Amino acid sequence: MTMSSTTDSVTVLTGMYAAEAQYLAAGGPGEASFDLLAPFFAPDVELHQADALPYGGTWRGHDGMTRFFLMMGQTWESFDMVAQEFLATGETAVVLTQVRARARASGRELSFPILQAITIKDGRITEVRPFYWDTQAIADACAAPSGAA
Repeated sequence: MTMSSTTDSVTVLTGMYAAEAQYLAAGGPGEASFDLLAPFFAPDVELHQADALPYGGTWRGHDGMTRFFLMMGQTWESFDMVAQEFLATGETAVVLTQVRARARASGRELSFPILQAITIKDGRITEVRPFYWDTQAIADACAAPSGAA
């Protein structure tokens, strides 16, 4: 890992997370334009979410990312990244994020960590692989209470 790749990846990541905060402040999925985030993602970006999650699967390209953010907005009433650490940087960066979120369907609040392996090439994010400690707890919190219509 060279210093320039470290600096470049940190610049891309801090820029993307700042743009994500702007996107959410502007209303987020369904309200704000993905154009705020698009410059940070390669046109053929791939996001791989755990299949057990309500928004699980592989999301491809800017259209896929737009659909992913819409699904996240439908799943979570709030999703706050309360702390982040950049554990390793370079072409593959590792970011540990502490999340505090409230599920729309159940109203349950959770706090949990997400560890993301993020690939950056030519100044843009090309792949994101989030790892959750307990996908079952997240899926359970996001499920509508039994008996709910």
